[in-house]
Amino acid sequence: MLRRLWAVMQKEFVQTLRDRRTLIIQLLLPLIQLFLYGYAISMNVDHIPLAVADQSLDVASRAMVDAMTTSGYFDVVRHVPDQQGVADAIDAAQVRAGMVIPPGFAASVERGDAQALFLVDGSDLFTAQSAYNAASAIAQAHATSVMLSRVERAGMGTLVGGTPLDARVRILYNPNLDDLWFIIPGMLAMLLQVQSMILTAMAVVREREVGTLEQLLVTPIRPAELMIGKVTPNIFIAFTNLLTVLGLGILWFGVPFRGDLQLFLWLSFMYVISGLGLGLLISTISSSQRQAQQLITLFAMVGLVLGGFIFPRYTMPPAVRVVGNLFPLTYFITITRGIITKGVGMAYFWEDVAALFIHILVIMFFAARSFRQTLA
Repeated sequence: MLRRLWAVMQKEFVQTLRDRRTLIIQLLLPLIQLFLYGYAISMNVDHIPLAVADQSLDVASRAMVDAMTTSGYFDVVRHVPDQQGVADAIDAAQVRAGMVIPPGFAASVERGDAQALFLVDGSDLFTAQSAYNAASAIAQAHATSVMLSRVERAGMGTLVGGTPLDARVRILYNPNLDDLWFIIPGMLAMLLQVQSMILTAMAVVREREVGTLEQLLVTPIRPAELMIGKVTPNIFIAFTNLLTVLGLGILWFGVPFRGDLQLFLWLSFMYVISGLGLGLLISTISSSQRQAQQLITLFAMVGLVLGGFIFPRYTMPPAVRVVGNLFPLTYFITITRGIITKGVGMAYFWEDVAALFIHILVIMFFAARSFRQTLA
């Protein structure tokens, strides 16, 4: 078995290295996309999921929360006890921003020295920019409203003293709101999916078109061994692209890598396997390279839009989010941003890892079954 498998792998490596033009394109394309996406994307969002730690529970604190929600920029989706609860909710990607109101808030407002803390998830740049700008503007408007109310109650024509509310906004993980700190992790996920699908699907369909796939069938090689042998070189190419883009992101663009590199590489390997399975499945239902390319483009476009690379998934209708759950890109984007930007571990995205693992089992089962039926 090992000799047959090694023979197929040798054939695939030789064929891959012989077509140097295609190999160069496969290696350069991610770099071109990196620079294009790295300098050309900018967006804002609203209805940002917000966690609230209201430790005062008085009229003033409720008015502060109402000012956030009525603006349309924030939706309160979680109530937590303290600042750590807000940080944990952000780490787990349950919310994108949080507000901490300390005890005795109403009394502090009356004295003119009240403070409220806003925490914003900087790993999601589009959300962070909108949350930062909206929180600052809303807090300032609310502070002015409270100040005028004090003036009116005191019967003064002008206000004596400073602003009664000091709202402080802190951006977590990406304090300077650098675009590339948000784009690079998501782009790694996108490139790995597209590259792994293209490499496998086009290789299988090309052999079917030229007739060499039928020649392999008369050899002692088994379908499972043929499938493993064909995808092995593609794993090396996909990982070369992964390390190239990651290295440029860190060394050239200055994107920090805060998490566990070993964990990231292992999960990337799982993700590449899922992409190769999708490519193998596409190859079994494609009669030509053009048809395979069209299907890959369709899969990549839908996964790109629904996976959360550019557009936040929480703004999408539930039915659309369900469709997005069918793509491994959806889960790996959360994993890459969690490891690279936030530096968190499995405890915060284990559900995405479990979903990715289930996806691998399902897609490889159907891909292997379709591949065997195609060869029969």
